[in-house]
Amino acid sequence: MMKIQFFCETIKSVHFYLTRSTWLVLRKTKQVRNLMKIISRLILVILTASATMLATAPSSSAAGFSRPDELVVKSEFVFKKFMADPDMAWFRDNVGKAKGIFIVPQMLRGGLIIGGSGGSGVLLAKDDKTGKWSYPAFYTIGSISVGLQIGADASQLIFMIMTDKGLNAMLATEFKLGGDIAVAAGPVGGSAKVQIADVLAFGLSQGAYGGISVEGAVIAPRYEWNSSYYGRAVTPFDILIKRSVTNPQAEPLRALLPLPVIRIRHRNVQPLGS
Repeated sequence: MMKIQFFCETIKSVHFYLTRSTWLVLRKTKQVRNLMKIISRLILVILTASATMLATAPSSSAAGFSRPDELVVKSEFVFKKFMADPDMAWFRDNVGKAKGIFIVPQMLRGGLIIGGSGGSGVLLAKDDKTGKWSYPAFYTIGSISVGLQIGADASQLIFMIMTDKGLNAMLATEFKLGGDIAVAAGPVGGSAKVQIADVLAFGLSQGAYGGISVEGAVIAPRYEWNSSYYGRAVTPFDILIKRSVTNPQAEPLRALLPLPVIRIRHRNVQPLGS
């Protein structure tokens, strides 16, 4: 039942993207509106079929979630997994340099000529002065694509927000990776080289697709989940920058993130008798 609930949430995320972004751009003519209705329905059918395929696969890491607190717990598991992965050495050594960490525990992707992906995640931001991490803000992420593609997979993603521009984008109503801000694949393996970008994306994927691609994905706040988790209406700015709300349920996740580096300044002490 938990898996079914999760995949329903994922399908909602993709449909949210379609109706909120693509539909607004392409609604100018009646023909285009009808085409978008067909595309939207087709993607929902594809994702539903993909969800059935993935939900029946025996995987302990595929446990779903239907509430924000469940997403926080799953984010803990995913972060620990990335930190322990031998191919994530660069991520492990440099995650403390990020201004923000966006964890998407599971992102479903399916396609048959027309493809779609969707998921939910939590973002924590670091205070530049104290090095302390905020409590989590909740977001959706989704995209559509057209081209030669078929299959389905479920990915675990972590985004390192490396610049102020990238973090400020996360405070907006919504934004597109690769459009509003620069995104690049994070270095994986011993010989990988880092690219300069506002956001570095790291992912683990299993399924018929293989590989991780987030170019063009739209990220938007989940206002209802933010309000539900903190007990009142809040914005990402309230959570990440003002830090006006807390929830002790997120303490284990915050404790996993890198602690601030304390630099001790040594004084020049003259030895006695000199």
